[in-house]
Amino acid sequence: MDDKKLKVAVGMSGGVDSTMSAYLLKESGHEVVGITMRIWQGESKNLGAMKSGCYGPGETYDITDAQMACQRLGIPHHTLDLAQEYEAAVLKNFSSEYLAGRTPNPCVLCNHFIKFGALLERAHASGIQFDFFATGHYARIEKDEPGQRFLLKKAADLKKDQSYFLYRLEQPQLAQTLFPLGEYTKTQVKALAQKAGFADMAEKPESQDFIDSGEYQQIFSSSDPKPGRILDLQGRQLGSHQGIFNFTVGQRKGLNISGSLQPLYVLRIDALNNDIIVGSKESLAVDQLTAGFLNWISIENLQKPIKAKARLRSRQLETPCEIFPLNEKTVEVRFEQPQYSAAPGQSIVFYKEDVVLGGGIIQKVTYNKELTT
Repeated sequence: MDDKKLKVAVGMSGGVDSTMSAYLLKESGHEVVGITMRIWQGESKNLGAMKSGCYGPGETYDITDAQMACQRLGIPHHTLDLAQEYEAAVLKNFSSEYLAGRTPNPCVLCNHFIKFGALLERAHASGIQFDFFATGHYARIEKDEPGQRFLLKKAADLKKDQSYFLYRLEQPQLAQTLFPLGEYTKTQVKALAQKAGFADMAEKPESQDFIDSGEYQQIFSSSDPKPGRILDLQGRQLGSHQGIFNFTVGQRKGLNISGSLQPLYVLRIDALNNDIIVGSKESLAVDQLTAGFLNWISIENLQKPIKAKARLRSRQLETPCEIFPLNEKTVEVRFEQPQYSAAPGQSIVFYKEDVVLGGGIIQKVTYNKELTT
């Protein structure tokens, strides 16, 4: 990459990671332009230096930071409005999945359809010329010369690795993507920012959930809340709720149930009957699951059972498993040890050492009968 001068568009979020990505590319002699997407449709507010998500009224503050960063770097900057595309591809899916009792991951959809999809299409249509797209994600891309496939790999900084959120990227997207921070640790990036004159960004709080303050309930309409029951496994009512979208499988806090001798967790969300089923942590144990809507990266598709490791949440350590193809679109996953964080709707990502094999969306989980009887 360093020997050939490229035209690179950098997705600028206003944070230190994307800013240092642009800095490194420019320092390498590449022609760099910054692009930022506008996705918030409500009233904009400058919330100041605070932790925020990528979606919310504080968006104007992040866009201003991105503009100022590009100005200091001496590169052009463009803001592109993708609010309608984001609502259609991410928000509507998120709300419909939650109301159906599933646990979606909006960041996975956003990366595939918006950041590495609609944003680039809009940029090209706007006359912005570039050959590659770069972001501040902590991940790596390498080409598998024998197989002629682009591989997605974990970042050098495993604590910051974001490969889980990127598993739905397809070969054409990976082929035109650069992750300049893939070999860096977060500590090194902050030190680089200090040295490059961006000390203020090095200390800026990082974004958290996809929505400001994590209060995702605000995206549901006023007609969505439907009061219902909180039941135990025997069907006894222990309490009531104000909408199933307030709960996720594995949740312990916020149940507002008193009198229980042991901690209670959300085991299942019964969207059909509008009930929340709770029980002990042991009742969450999952032996196996089926996953669909697959996207394979290191292979074209799965032809025979393979052993791998799976990650059920972005910050979770991978766990050994065996993957069995049921058909081209569905696999069965069997775990060596019971898992306690599997829920329909969320993503499961498969790894072979530091390489992302691929992943899919959990459709059904099978609970450990031995633990739940």
